[in-house]
Amino acid sequence: MLIKLIIELAIGGLCGFAANKIMKGPSGDVLKNVILGVVGGIVGGFLGNLIGIGGGWVTGVLLSIGGACLVVWLFRKLVK
Repeated sequence: MLIKLIIELAIGGLCGFAANKIMKGPSGDVLKNVILGVVGGIVGGFLGNLIGIGGGWVTGVLLSIGGACLVVWLFRKLVK
């Protein structure tokens, strides 16, 4: 159980890092990347289920990155 949580956080961090690079944000904030990746995974998974996209882990990672990009965009709009 703990191993799965650690793996999910690591994947979330990588997805958050990828979203940060795609959205051209400042680098170096690891905790923010992990949080954005995990929240993005939740958002991406929810939206993927809504439109009927599902499947393996590659699809999940892509949905997580897309969801994290959406979360970054919304965050930037709200903070301005």
